[in-house]
Amino acid sequence: MQTRDALLDKPQLLTALKAIFGERLHYDQPLDRYTAARLGGRADYLVEVTQLSELVQSAELLWQHKAPFVILGGGSNILVSERGVRGVTIINRARAVRFDLQMEPPRVWAESGANFGALARQAAAHGLGGLEWAAGIPGTVGGAVVGNAGAHGGDMAGNLLVAEILQHGVGRVEWTVEQLQYTYRSSALKGKIQAGQPQAIVLAATLQLTRSTPQSVQARLDELVAYRRRTQPPGASMGSMFKNPAGDYAGRLIEAAGLKGLQIGGAQISSLHANFFINLGGATAQDVYRLIRTAQHIVREQTGIQLELEVELVGDWAEEIAGIERDGL
Repeated sequence: MQTRDALLDKPQLLTALKAIFGERLHYDQPLDRYTAARLGGRADYLVEVTQLSELVQSAELLWQHKAPFVILGGGSNILVSERGVRGVTIINRARAVRFDLQMEPPRVWAESGANFGALARQAAAHGLGGLEWAAGIPGTVGGAVVGNAGAHGGDMAGNLLVAEILQHGVGRVEWTVEQLQYTYRSSALKGKIQAGQPQAIVLAATLQLTRSTPQSVQARLDELVAYRRRTQPPGASMGSMFKNPAGDYAGRLIEAAGLKGLQIGGAQISSLHANFFINLGGATAQDVYRLIRTAQHIVREQTGIQLELEVELVGDWAEEIAGIERDGL
């Protein structure tokens, strides 16, 4: 088991981080403000990077010192443990975007910390389509690349031309769609963790677009945003909790199991869409995890289907999960 502060024995690393970030390196910081569900414990250390050079420099330094770290973007699709996150939490705010209208097809290069939904809206302003499916997605470009984000019949695999990757022990490389080995909501990058460290980090991505008009693309964006508002609950949530099993929908299975509206503590399975778990206010990550296990257990009992998490568990979860399982959910 790691100590509460995993960097206590690494004074040289802390000195180097302070030299780079100064007062932007924070100790014992609450992470709930950095997550879409407004949940989670505290980070041993936290820093917000605003440029790719800072992201590269900090990751290489942490690799060199064999220090644990995680990288967060928009804070969606994650559930952070109440026990917190050991080592360094890097909040990726590298958001530069460049459109290339001369190429055929037109394309956009975006840093990994850029908001994906905002990128779709910027494309619309240029009269460029192809990213309408990303309307309303709260995550970042980096998260979309790693998780093969998708909606409304589109996904990252269909738009990506190349991803710029920082690979441990290799350096900066470019990966194609084929190298990313995309499958439904997953890629060769997802879960690529060793000793508490990501082994490859998305720095930027180049996406192909289509030519259209601002009015036409914006109309489609408005249509899809309106659809999301009708079918997905407002409030603090992580996004879709489970992957859809082959030939079915996780939300339908949970609803059929009679679990819509089920509440544990301050967390609730949405009464609007059962694949969304909502923080009603004052919820804990344990509350959400108990709902997760309850939904998995009952759906499996009724259908034989094991629901697979789309949300990633981040932080110090081992003891927390063991305690919850020991207590019988």
